[in-house]
Parts: sequence; C-alpha cells; structure tokens
Amino acid sequence: MLKIQAESNVPTEYGEFRMIAFSESDQDWMPHMAIIAKNTDFTQPINVRFHSECITGEVFHSKKCECGQQLDAAMSFMHKNGGIIIYLRQEGRNIGIINKLKAYALQEKGFDTVEANLELGLPADDRNFGVAIEILKILNVKEINLLTNNPQKLKFVTDSSIRLNKRIPLQMDSTKESEAYLKTKKDYFGHLLDDENTAY
Repeated sequence: MLKIQAESNVPTEYGEFRMIAFSESDQDWMPHMAIIAKNTDFTQPINVRFHSECITGEVFHSKKCECGQQLDAAMSFMHKNGGIIIYLRQEGRNIGIINKLKAYALQEKGFDTVEANLELGLPADDRNFGVAIEILKILNVKEINLLTNNPQKLKFVTDSSIRLNKRIPLQMDSTKESEAYLKTKKDYFGHLLDDENTAY
C-alpha cells in the first residue's frame, strides 16, 4: 500500500505548492507525487491532473510530445484556480526511458508511437491510473474536475468511488514534430482532441 513518505512546501516559478511523496517504502527513489496548490479548497470539487512522467518532454523539452507543455499549463492552472497534480512515475506510457528511446528509434524508421511499442513486444499503453485514485483517497478527495483529454483517465475515475464533476480539456497546439504523435493519440486511443489545434 502507498504511504506518505515525506512532504514539504516548494516555491516554483508558478507559485508555492505542497509536494507529497507517496510510495510503499521510504527507500524508493522514484515515488509518485501529489503537487497541491496552496489555495486548494478541499470543500469544493478539486481540479486534478493525472500526469505521467516524461523526462524527454519535461526536462529536455522534446518536440515529439506535448507532455512538458501540459505539465507547465497544469501547474499554472492549479496555481490560479487551486488543485492537485498527481505526478506518476510511468515514463513512456510505463515502458521506461530505455524502451522509450528504442521506440523513438523505430519511429525514425516510419513506425508510429503505437506500432513502435508493439514491435518491441510492449503494450501500446501500460499505465495504471488506479495509483492516482489511491493517492486521491489518501488525501480524502471526494469529488474532482479532471484536466485531461484521455478517456481512459476519465474511466478510472468513473469506475471509482470518487465523483467526476466535469472534464477540463488540456490541449496544446501541435507542431510539425508532434502532429503524428497527436494523431495517433486521437485515432488509436480516442483522445478528445480538437482538430483546430492540430496541424494534421
């Protein structure tokens, strides 16, 4: 079972957040995180973002995906409106950075993001958002507004005891490098994306 292992207030360029580390062991160097905006009102439906780790997009600003932009936008939104980002250590749809780079190499040969994973013998998406539900329950969150374009995340909430009040879209404009990735998200995974914001 996940437990709160440590927590602290952390000032960021978007404002101050309470950061809480969750793992089964206090020796875990890669815990899941809850990043809670200072002005969050726990008596109202809480704005929540389930965000999976993406070192290429968030740290190295890769143009192949919009993950870094989504995290920045979510932090800005939560600072202004209150809310929680559940940061999940599920790099590359939970295949890890080594396999993710192998998949990128296949994409350079013409595979799309799903085909590359399958060619490596890996699932198209191996993430488990049940972890995020568990964290919300530990935080005693009862009702949320979910910032997402992903119907799978919505289903994890609606199948849980946490009430989904509404969905808030979090769509970034595409680039020439990310348009194929976003098209696969929409066509294969059914992400709720508006074509007006994309180049495809």
